[in-house]
Amino acid sequence: MSSSTAPSGWPPAVAGGRSVDIQPFRVDVPESELVDLRARLARTRWPETATAPGWAHGVPLHEMRALCAYWAEGYDWRAAEARLNAFPQYLVSVDGLKIHVLHARSPHPGAMPLVLTHGWPGSVLELVDLIGPLTDPPRHGGTAGDAFDVVIPSLPGYGFSARPTGPGWGVERIAASWAEIMAAFGYARYGAAGSDWGTSVSSILGALDGEHVAGIHLVPPLAGPDRGGDTDHTDAEREALAQMRQRGESSSAYSEVHRTAPQTVGYALVDSPVGLCAWMGEKLLTWADSGGLSRDQILDQVTLYWLTGTAASSARLYAESIDRVSGWISGADAAPVRVPVGASVFPAEVPRPSRRWAARRYPDIRYWKEHDRGGHFPALEVPELLIADLRAFFRLLR
Repeated sequence: MSSSTAPSGWPPAVAGGRSVDIQPFRVDVPESELVDLRARLARTRWPETATAPGWAHGVPLHEMRALCAYWAEGYDWRAAEARLNAFPQYLVSVDGLKIHVLHARSPHPGAMPLVLTHGWPGSVLELVDLIGPLTDPPRHGGTAGDAFDVVIPSLPGYGFSARPTGPGWGVERIAASWAEIMAAFGYARYGAAGSDWGTSVSSILGALDGEHVAGIHLVPPLAGPDRGGDTDHTDAEREALAQMRQRGESSSAYSEVHRTAPQTVGYALVDSPVGLCAWMGEKLLTWADSGGLSRDQILDQVTLYWLTGTAASSARLYAESIDRVSGWISGADAAPVRVPVGASVFPAEVPRPSRRWAARRYPDIRYWKEHDRGGHFPALEVPELLIADLRAFFRLLR
């Protein structure tokens, strides 16, 4: 699956007074794994067509058949693998777990370190194509003064990171590990950004390591109305609340299953590639804005989960932390995060907080941008908008 032989004399880094082992890593999936995937796809037992029209009962049969036919016959995992291997990767041993990390330094002096965090059903493949524009802006329509050193870890239990063997690896422990990783790479001041789980990890990182975190950029910030009596909502706030209620009623079952029975669903998802593709693909297809993601973008994510066997281990993060996150989204928990904050809000995202809701939890909002296109996966859907926002926000903090 990978190679991780350290060069002669490779030293462990030191973070927080203890050594942190850093080993180089390269993705190298054996061809036999891809042959097995295609054979499993060929043996799929398909269900009958749903009795309800359209997407009322989930992904339509014709959609899944077409996507999985392309997966078996046209999709090129080696292209995705090459995109990862184009940048330095490491396995960083922190808090007893090996974390897979992409670490790309900018060629421009004075670059700002930035740790980017993905979520579910995303991965480092959701973010890897941001590295070029962020590390070398002049080659991508920007200026050298906006350059970043980019660090992209895989969440524990996701991708090529190790899987926790016991409880306790929630967003708080992940954020603490990210602080150690950034220190191990030698960064005394850095920014953090993310979406989905990445908003929670980045927020906690800002609260936990505010001495070193210059600011956090969130897509979007997780915050809700004042539950103590805030009923004077704007039209936009009422619409956002209605859409969140509708999402909860129509398509939140995956989250409850992850929260309550990640092991049970894991047996099916780790064993059946079509089952995994349907489980993840439903969200990759429906959470994006109109036009959605390409087949290759969808299958990049699904294939990475399949090849690493992480459907069950990734779902466990919901059991660890989704109750905490729900408190932030609803507004029940507005414990302040005081580092400077930037926010990007995309129209097809749910939840979609207003700035005044966000200000209850994030009192130092420096940058706020509401876009007219884009959904839950802006790094894949509208990367140019996300990159512009990251540059604009962190420009204020350099």
